[in-house]
Amino acid sequence: MARSDKRSNRPALFLHVPEPPARPGETPDYSFLEIPAAGEAPRPDAHCEAEETHPLTTHLVRVLDDSADAVGPWDPKLDPSVLLKIYRDMVTVRVFDDRMYRAQRQGKTSFYMKCTGEEAIATAAAAAVHDEDIHFPTYRQQGLLVSRGYPLVKMMCQIYSNAGDHMKGRQLPIMYSDKENGFFSISGNLATQFPQAVGWAMASAIKGDSRIAMGWIGDGATAEGDFHAAMTFASVYQAPVILATTNNQWAISSFSGIAGGERATFAQRAIGYGMAGLRVDGNDALAVYAAVNWAAERARANKGPTLIEFFTYRAEGHSTSDDPTGYRPKGEETAWPLGDPVERLRAHLVKLGEWDDDKESELLEETSKTVRAAQKEAEKLGVLSDQGDEGKETMFEDVYADMPWHIAEQRDAALKEGE
Repeated sequence: MARSDKRSNRPALFLHVPEPPARPGETPDYSFLEIPAAGEAPRPDAHCEAEETHPLTTHLVRVLDDSADAVGPWDPKLDPSVLLKIYRDMVTVRVFDDRMYRAQRQGKTSFYMKCTGEEAIATAAAAAVHDEDIHFPTYRQQGLLVSRGYPLVKMMCQIYSNAGDHMKGRQLPIMYSDKENGFFSISGNLATQFPQAVGWAMASAIKGDSRIAMGWIGDGATAEGDFHAAMTFASVYQAPVILATTNNQWAISSFSGIAGGERATFAQRAIGYGMAGLRVDGNDALAVYAAVNWAAERARANKGPTLIEFFTYRAEGHSTSDDPTGYRPKGEETAWPLGDPVERLRAHLVKLGEWDDDKESELLEETSKTVRAAQKEAEKLGVLSDQGDEGKETMFEDVYADMPWHIAEQRDAALKEGE
């Protein structure tokens, strides 16, 4: 009997290909999500053993309830001044995003990426750690710079790659970098941010420093090898690092299930590495603050790393080069059950008696004016579409302390061609 005949009665094998809950033309449906009530998740001591946090990798740390009250053990009980600072930063980021998006559509820059729907994550995280701590961010953490008072003009000059860009046009627009503000250079290969953050944190511990690091990636990057290398080093050496995964449901046009989100939460990956893990409502600024502050306290106490999954939704396209209507239903962002982070914090401030419609109008007018003025100032130095080949000799600089002869030869040849 032929070998193939022996297998004739066996069932055929097949592969499972994850599919999002709805596609274009269908009705958005999040009924499959289990959203626990705000205040329900327990809060272990920050110095606890890592395994005590593992039930929280399938739970959801939430503070703001449906009535805009802060409830439960994770309520950080922040002073209103801190809440107002976070809120103003969130609004600034949203206004900045909208204006830079329009600038790209006007041909003033080649590329832009908004963080609409995710503003609470970076701004609240920035408030929860020390200014001396360093972040290894992705391109959707512009809120870290805004929160730390980084000049909007400098951000715009980088987007325009003009004469005011201190990176000299060597990075894609929105890939900022600033050492003084603890904002490490962004890489388009996002998973690299995790091992870099872990390595920096290990170096800080080796030197006996007191600063910690926070690494950032998206859900899609958890499927890359760098993620697992970083998790291994962080766990083995108990590095003082916070590892944040922003699960906004989409890695460009790939549903989070492609990265393993159907099989387990991304926070659950902490369990296999024996580290602390939290799953957090990323649209709840208070929950984000509480979780990051908890993880920072843990890192400073030499209790090791924490993996945090911020559960959120990318309300707009991946970038200005992306049309999300090609792979997800229209209106899916408004159906997201965790709401809008800006609106939720605003409602809480109103409930506290710290905010009202007049203050909101004043803030929007003031912020819009500030962002417009910054744009006008940045555009005095030119926009991307205006850039010629002036200064092209700088592409040969800032690599070697002493430029090798063959590089100098290439520079001279390039300059001669332009004469």
